[in-house]
Amino acid sequence: MPELNASKSELNMFESGLNTPELEALYKSCVQCPRRCKADRTKASGICGEGAGVRIATACLHFGEEPPVTVFGGSGTIFFTGCTLRCAFCQNYQISQKGMGRAVDSAEFTDICLALQNAGAENINLVTPSHHIPVIAKCIADAKMAGLAVPVCWNSSGYESAEMLSLLKDLVDIWLPDFKTLDSDFSRKVFAAPDYPDAAKAALLWMLENSPLEIKKITKNGETKEKITSGVIIRHLFMPGRFEDTAEVLGWLKENADGRAIISLMSQYTPVPFKESGPDSAIRQAALSAIENRLVSSTEDSDIRDLIDAYDFDYLFYQDLSTDTDWLPDFSRIQPFSNKLARPIWHYGPGLIK
Repeated sequence: MPELNASKSELNMFESGLNTPELEALYKSCVQCPRRCKADRTKASGICGEGAGVRIATACLHFGEEPPVTVFGGSGTIFFTGCTLRCAFCQNYQISQKGMGRAVDSAEFTDICLALQNAGAENINLVTPSHHIPVIAKCIADAKMAGLAVPVCWNSSGYESAEMLSLLKDLVDIWLPDFKTLDSDFSRKVFAAPDYPDAAKAALLWMLENSPLEIKKITKNGETKEKITSGVIIRHLFMPGRFEDTAEVLGWLKENADGRAIISLMSQYTPVPFKESGPDSAIRQAALSAIENRLVSSTEDSDIRDLIDAYDFDYLFYQDLSTDTDWLPDFSRIQPFSNKLARPIWHYGPGLIK
């Protein structure tokens, strides 16, 4: 299927979301994310690439999230179009940067959530939703009124405003933010956001203060697993060749989040075969020159394990090193992932999948 760009009608269509003056005002001169671009998103796209219409690319039961999120039934992931960041290495670039997806209203969002819940989802996992906090807050409330009973998980880059996150209080149960770097020069080069470290720290501290960690044990068919029902899981992706970045991030997390959150340290960095050319490709390659665009080495893996032992976190996951790249998604397909990794429930082409 071809990539879909937001049409003028899609940019203005979300009447069911922007149905109060207060909500509309938040899109008229947008300062929802730390970029504060002040775009009139009722008429055009902001820096996030999106207007006022919430767009979604796919929804699926995902079995590749952290074990307390996936548990038995899988996480009910909903992938939103657009993003507040411009990560040069983004594995989801088709939807985060290239506009793949289509507009949904609150009623269809509710249908997607309930379909995931009925399929056995342990939670509703909202992936890259930070550029639509006001409307998504309303959508979550509508879905809960319609019968959504599983926890709601906010899966974000960490580049968001604590003030806007307050709109989600009592609606979101689990926070799953990235904490990418504390190096502002690196974040300028690779994310086009030199203020990322300060913005992410403020957002993470807000999440930690407003969502105490709650984990319960679930038994099914004689097997017992842990399930997070409230709290924060902070992800950090190790970047090849940038060991000091990870050491610095873990130091901050040890001081500010140990015992208050689950730490998820990932080694899955994978070069993405971007399908683009011309100026877009040149800009991306220039940004990627700031990192070693390769898989993590076994030596780096060993060094990371030593670092983990030195910090001795209360609750930390570390991803086993793998050379498998088959997990990279293709959102143009109804099944963007491998059948082992996910079960599709909704796609921007056919809608709900029977």
